Amino acid sequence: MVEVVVVAASLMLLITLSTPGAESGNVSVSAAAANETVVVPSTFLETLLGPESGYDFRLRPNFEGKPVVVNCSMFLEYIGSIEETTMDYQLNIFLRQKWHDPRMTYELARPFLDLDNTIIGSIWKPDLFFGNEKTASFHRVTTDNMMLRVFHSGDVYFSIRLSLTLSCPMDLHNFPMDSQICRISLQSFGYTNDDLIVQWLDKSPVDFSDTLSLPQFELSRNVQFGDCSKNYVIGIFSCIEARFILRRQMGFYLIQLYIPSVLIVIISWVSFWIDMDVTPARVGLGITTVLTMTTQSTGSRSSMPKLSYINAMDVWMTTCLVFVFAAMLEFVLVLMTARKFKALAAQNLPIYPAPQDAEGERRLRLAQQIDNLARWLFPASFAVFNVLYWILFLVVLKSDV
Repeated sequence: MVEVVVVAASLMLLITLSTPGAESGNVSVSAAAANETVVVPSTFLETLLGPESGYDFRLRPNFEGKPVVVNCSMFLEYIGSIEETTMDYQLNIFLRQKWHDPRMTYELARPFLDLDNTIIGSIWKPDLFFGNEKTASFHRVTTDNMMLRVFHSGDVYFSIRLSLTLSCPMDLHNFPMDSQICRISLQSFGYTNDDLIVQWLDKSPVDFSDTLSLPQFELSRNVQFGDCSKNYVIGIFSCIEARFILRRQMGFYLIQLYIPSVLIVIISWVSFWIDMDVTPARVGLGITTVLTMTTQSTGSRSSMPKLSYINAMDVWMTTCLVFVFAAMLEFVLVLMTARKFKALAAQNLPIYPAPQDAEGERRLRLAQQIDNLARWLFPASFAVFNVLYWILFLVVLKSDV
């Protein structure tokens, strides 16, 4: 019994001696936990954008203060469907906007936060629109293609993916050896310069996709930037624009229009080597070449708007048609010269004496001389026209954009 009491007393003494050390350990753990900041996401968002934060997305940053500066940039993913008939072009872009909102500052270790796009409607955003827009659409597959990033300093970065159809007035005097400038303009809709200023980002305001290519145009990477601010009755509205330089490639038109038209003109000269007595062959060849040239000329204008001026393609096709038609008229002249007196003699009219053999031979020789003259005059004239045409439109009237 005494041994049991001694063991119990020893255990109580050990427990008493170990208690202070355990209590001091608990105190140190609690102190370490107190030094750590635990951030609950919902609580953070309520603190940043909630009713008690004082944030109101209906008011711009720096309300009643200096205007908000919105730095814009874009990434061109695709450019295509440049239409001369409607004078517009299509493109897919990532429009990026960055501005400073002091109400969005926060104190966390992370330099920025990427927020869900459902919060975009809860913050203030610039009211920019495209000044030369015809149609536009958002991308919503598989979700809304929008991105919102907030920096701890209060800078807000907003990116959105868009498909646009923009107007592009074209000068087609030199078509198809022309160069065009297509613009994209961004303008504030409801804020004047006193409240909002739009400007291009200083570094790389426009980036291009590595796979970007155009079938008929060569897109210059040297983008021109400018200011297009509008002065309306109620004030001056900030506006910026970027100008894309597009140089047309002639490969398609050489294969489809220029080379075939040259061959048709050359075929029309074959009639000069056909005997003048083979009338059906020469008439059939002349009519065929004229109709073919007319059809090709009409087809070349099918993809063009109804212009009130003459362009380079009109000059070429009209001149080729004139050469083909002139070849047919040459045969008519030869035929009339060779058979004029024979036809009068057949009528047996007293006022037209029958031609003598010497006169008939002279007429035949003259008709043959006309054919011989046409054999070198037509090719030489067409060669001179080609030299003048290409020098005029490729050198003298070349578009410098």
